[in-house]
Order: sequence, then C-alpha cells, then structure tokens
Amino acid sequence: MEIMEKDRSRAKAAGYIAGMAALMYALPHFWWGLGIGLAFPGDFEEAPGEFWSVLIGYWGMGGFAVLGALFALAFAMRWGERLPRLLLLIPAWIASAGFTLWGFSYFVLQFQLAIGRVQSAPAFAVQDASPMAVWGYFWYGLFLVWGISLGAAALYTAKDRKKKSALPAVTG
Repeated sequence: MEIMEKDRSRAKAAGYIAGMAALMYALPHFWWGLGIGLAFPGDFEEAPGEFWSVLIGYWGMGGFAVLGALFALAFAMRWGERLPRLLLLIPAWIASAGFTLWGFSYFVLQFQLAIGRVQSAPAFAVQDASPMAVWGYFWYGLFLVWGISLGAAALYTAKDRKKKSALPAVTG
C-alpha cells in the first residue's frame, strides 16, 4: 500500500509541475494578445499584428495552454481518478513526447549554431541575433519541463492504477 501512495504522490507532484508549466506558457500569450511585448522571444514589433494572427497565435494558444493545465491537474486531483485510464494516459504520452522533443530540439539547434555546424537562414538571422532571442532558452526549457513532468505524471498514474486493479476486491 505504501508503494501505491508513493506513486500517487509522485504523479500528483508531476501533475502540479506540468500544470504550472502550462500556465507559465499561457499567461504571456494573454499579455502579448493585449499588446505587451514583455518576454517575447524576438522583436515584438515585427510580429504579425493582424486580427487572426493575434486571435490564434496569442489568445488561442494561451487558451489551449490553460486547457493543458487543467488536463495536467487531472493527475494531481482526485477528480482525475474518475476519468477513464486510456483517456488520461494516451493524450498525456503523446503531449509528453511532443513537448519534450520540441524543447530538446531547440537546444540541439542552439548547440549546432554555437559550434558553427549550421547557420541561421537569412530570413531568421536578424531574429536569432536579437537580444530578445535569449527568451527562447526559457520558452523551450519550459517545453522540456512540461513534457517531462507530464510524462512522469502519466507513468506514475499508470503504475498506480495498475497496482490498484491488481489488488483483490475487499468485501464487507
């Protein structure tokens, strides 16, 4: 029983971390949608400002990340145990793989740029040279944290639920 509680507490902690990463991704998108360029990974003035770009790129992505935070909280809260196992685990594994690979690939690319193995495309050279480009390390690090913690939450939840289903039924 103690092992199950350990898996449950680990899943809960990882779910909270994934939820916080999702909210940390969401909040700046909302203020960018309001026209505040703080923490933008590039030149905010050069970003497309037409209606659909702002609606989808800032408000839509921010809203999607809030939904991602609620999803991650399903691993941390008791109401998440009512969700079917596969409905919780399959999207978590897919999102975990995607976020982790997306974040990791950025750091691989930055390493390749640093050692001179690759060069920025002319269309991105100015953006990559911008002092605001340093925010990319934060954002892609956030994707790594989000992906790894979501995967850990799914792993420990799967272990916990598997052990619970293997227990003999208690009657009485």
